[in-house]
Amino acid sequence: MQGSLQYYSILYVDDEIHNLNSFKACFRRQFTVLTASSVAEAFDILKEKEVHLIITDQRMPEVTGTEFLESVMKSYPEPIRMLLTGYADINAVIDAINKGNIYKYIQKPWDEEELRQTLTEGLELYALNKAKKEIAEKLEENNRQMEFILRHSLLS
Repeated sequence: MQGSLQYYSILYVDDEIHNLNSFKACFRRQFTVLTASSVAEAFDILKEKEVHLIITDQRMPEVTGTEFLESVMKSYPEPIRMLLTGYADINAVIDAINKGNIYKYIQKPWDEEELRQTLTEGLELYALNKAKKEIAEKLEENNRQMEFILRHSLLS
């Protein structure tokens, strides 16, 4: 997977433009980085592009990161979700886990290498989930075909 990371897209949502620029500067060589400074902009990106991992700041003007991730799950359940915040708010962490189904909670300021590793692990989880889903779909199709053959042979 290490060589194919550029294929995967990460959407980073934060109302602070300098954080978006810093994130993009740090990770654009390893991943396809998409940024949004608002929830509305993030949903526009999600409608237009395939996103594999979403990382969002917790404290934003319109909604919290947890609320955003919870709303994303309804229409876009596949991307791995991460919450990034400079505030150690245990209730935000609990809400994010319970409501937003987050993979990781990351504190600001982030350590670049640590975050790179976390992003890589998140994308590996995405690839694993996708492979599991494809295998399950193939098994269901094989089961349908076997049931058809069995029914046909019983009727013959």
